[in-house]
Amino acid sequence: MRTLAVLAATLVMACTEAFFPFISRGKELVWGKPAESHIASILEESKCLVDTAMYATMQRNLKKREILSPAQLLSFSKLPEPTSGAIARAAEIMETSIQAMKRKVSLETQQSQHPTDALSEGLLGIVANMSGCLPYMLPPKCPNTCLANKYRLITGACNNRDHPRWGASNTALARWLPPVYEDGFSQPRGWNPGFLHNGFPLPPVREVTRQVIQVSNEVVTDDDHYSDLLIAWGQYIDHDIAFTPQSTSKAAFEGGADCQVTCENQNPCFPIQIITLRDYVPRILGPEAFRQYVGPYEGYDSTANPTVSNVFSTAAFRFGHATIHPRVRRLDADFQEHPDLPALWLHEAFFSPWTLLRGGGLDPLVRGLLARPAKLQLQDQLMNEELTERLFMLSNSSTLDLASINLQRGRDHGLPGYNAWRAFCGLPRLETPTDLHVAIASRSVAAKILELYKHPDNIDVWLGGLAEDFLPGARTGPLFACLIGKQMKALRDGDWFWWENSHVFTDAQRRELEKHSLSRVICDNTGLTRVPVDAFQVGKFPEDFQPCDSIPGMSLEAWREAFPPEDKCGFPESVENGDFVHCEESGRRVLVYSCRHGYELQGQEQLTCTQEGWDFQPPRCKDVNECADSANPPCHASARCRNTKGSFRCLCEDPHELGDDGRTCIDSRSLPRASWVSISLAALLIGGLAGLTWTMICRWTVMGRKAGTLTGCREPSEGKVAPTLNPGEQLRVPRATSTTVSQTQAN
Repeated sequence: MRTLAVLAATLVMACTEAFFPFISRGKELVWGKPAESHIASILEESKCLVDTAMYATMQRNLKKREILSPAQLLSFSKLPEPTSGAIARAAEIMETSIQAMKRKVSLETQQSQHPTDALSEGLLGIVANMSGCLPYMLPPKCPNTCLANKYRLITGACNNRDHPRWGASNTALARWLPPVYEDGFSQPRGWNPGFLHNGFPLPPVREVTRQVIQVSNEVVTDDDHYSDLLIAWGQYIDHDIAFTPQSTSKAAFEGGADCQVTCENQNPCFPIQIITLRDYVPRILGPEAFRQYVGPYEGYDSTANPTVSNVFSTAAFRFGHATIHPRVRRLDADFQEHPDLPALWLHEAFFSPWTLLRGGGLDPLVRGLLARPAKLQLQDQLMNEELTERLFMLSNSSTLDLASINLQRGRDHGLPGYNAWRAFCGLPRLETPTDLHVAIASRSVAAKILELYKHPDNIDVWLGGLAEDFLPGARTGPLFACLIGKQMKALRDGDWFWWENSHVFTDAQRRELEKHSLSRVICDNTGLTRVPVDAFQVGKFPEDFQPCDSIPGMSLEAWREAFPPEDKCGFPESVENGDFVHCEESGRRVLVYSCRHGYELQGQEQLTCTQEGWDFQPPRCKDVNECADSANPPCHASARCRNTKGSFRCLCEDPHELGDDGRTCIDSRSLPRASWVSISLAALLIGGLAGLTWTMICRWTVMGRKAGTLTGCREPSEGKVAPTLNPGEQLRVPRATSTTVSQTQAN
């Protein structure tokens, strides 16, 4: 219980010191106390609110680990890794602080004012720093070795040396248009009952799903051009380039209500590049839009920002959800329906790894993706019930609705309405029902949308873009073709390491890369021996399938690095817990060393080959003692940190367990193991004593019975033989039978 006491005391003391002085000094806040002091007080209070909500969330998750819900499954799939979690926490502290400042400004001025308008740039900097956001906003330290222009960092940082955070992980999504929030800061459109947009309230997202988007599982039109693999590839790259972590808390910051049960509105690699831009995107945009928005590669552009945008991540690239088939098809070696493996409903395949293992592995599923058509996205057949009624369906709980999630996600991100994005792309705004019918051929669908939203400007961008008529040869309409095309061009042109960049790859290497294809990937990584030349084109077996031996592939010989003939250095010995990579600098061979995660380099990072050999001795990799970092401790104060080789462990004292973040100890609300041991030992001791006592009683009773029949005499009163004693002999009996013997002698 000591850990819980420490944690509780820490939270209570911190919150008390921050919150109560904040209230008691309210008048000083109004009448001129230094602004820095006000902000510090608000920030401390906000930290308490956020940390308490995070703790409550982890405690609830700990209690529900054996009773999963669809919302928990979705949350666990987006659980942020430590760095992302730290950034999310800092952002939530900053937002909570600014919300508090907004309330304070409104009270002082008696008018609604955007909080950042009332704060100087210096004070905003203090907020960013004290909340923990500032370190993640500063430029990262970029490597300065010969590898810097040859290999990208795994985080994506330092791709652009002038803007090292462009396109990097753990950075904010780019905004192509200013956000739209009902409070001007963070409350999504449709958040406040009675709030009007162009004179009308926004419809609930669930109602939009029911009336416009959802159709029966049986209402499916097949795409006669493209295979199901086109959809699977879109999902794959979407989760690669547009993945955002979920909030660190599912509890409201004020009051701690569980946001999953309350209804109250409270705020809490190179082949991939080639396949995506060469084979996938042109099919989605169509040839005309691809030429207009993407076009041919003209080289690296240092002014192009490859950061993924909000509208791409949360709306445009979610178009593929309308092309997901409700069934998962599994085919045999002849690409026919498998007699022992019938098609699965989509909800039967979610979180069901045993279905894959017991169903013949990956190959039947890949055959189904290659040889069965995708679902065609039609205006009156947008999303099937598997996604709107049975998403992550479990036997013991309710389900999720993907369409409603998509609509709400756009509102959460502050995306402006449909017409604002059409104007951004240079498309005409749709002001009347007739205008809307020009973009959406189905009159019934256009009428339903307008009946729900009342005004074209109010339409959520995801729905508006999804319902537009396809462009020629495309699987998107004009708006999504524009937004997806602009994003893909930025990702390509703003990437120094793009495969077509002649400053990074040789002509021979680019020729080999161009041979690569998704069909070759399937041949190399599955048991299939025949595949279509174009994996995205739906084909018939066997006429449209080719042997894997005939599918071209890359030769890595183009990347072989030969040593100069005069080289006398060779390779030094390997470094324990580290490695080196070879490159050239000014015509000389260079080795650049790095250590594995959890180790730090001691010695020279870079060795250069000279006429006398390597210019320095190889460095070594030393274990980092993360537990010694008092400035940024790896474990929460409630946990004990133990250093391990290359890592660390956060340990909890019984009855506490590690929470979802892997660093905070959460009260499991159960008896400590020591208590259970004590109870077990006590029960064992009591049981043993009871057993021993019972055994002794039984033995004495038996002995007494034997003593009463030594000579076979009967008692006169019962006609039984009474016991007789030999001269000088005493009768010794147990105490329990003494009364009976006395009475017998008396008789």
